[in-house]
Amino acid sequence: MKWFVFLFFFGILTSFDTPRSADSKFDLQVSVSAVASSKGWIEFALYKNPDTFAKVGTTYRLARTDAQKGLVTYTFKDLEAGKYAVVVYHDVNQNKICDKNFFGVPTEAYAFSNNVRPNLSVPSFEDCCFKFQQDRNISIKMVY
Repeated sequence: MKWFVFLFFFGILTSFDTPRSADSKFDLQVSVSAVASSKGWIEFALYKNPDTFAKVGTTYRLARTDAQKGLVTYTFKDLEAGKYAVVVYHDVNQNKICDKNFFGVPTEAYAFSNNVRPNLSVPSFEDCCFKFQQDRNISIKMVY
């Protein structure tokens, strides 16, 4: 009987030492390298929905920071666990769009999470996404 009582209380006490609950929030730090100049802004777009990935106005979260030559970092705070993808671009002229040429090719530097380099079109969410279940840092490099 003593063992039963001991195991019962031991089970109760150890149940309080559980990992973070499903409603925990985490931070994602995104560092983008090879920024060519300090002109304009660096825009960080975070996507959670594969159906709206890389479509203007459909970001899960959006942030703009002043550009700095070299490395620019931004931290998305209080995110839920899940799959995410990031798109970054250098808005040199601060017009809040990634400028493109006649053929639809960006004329401003850009980057995708997982350092995906697109061929002829925007990569898929699945190519760019990553699992996120704890505080995390990712690094990506601008494409020119």
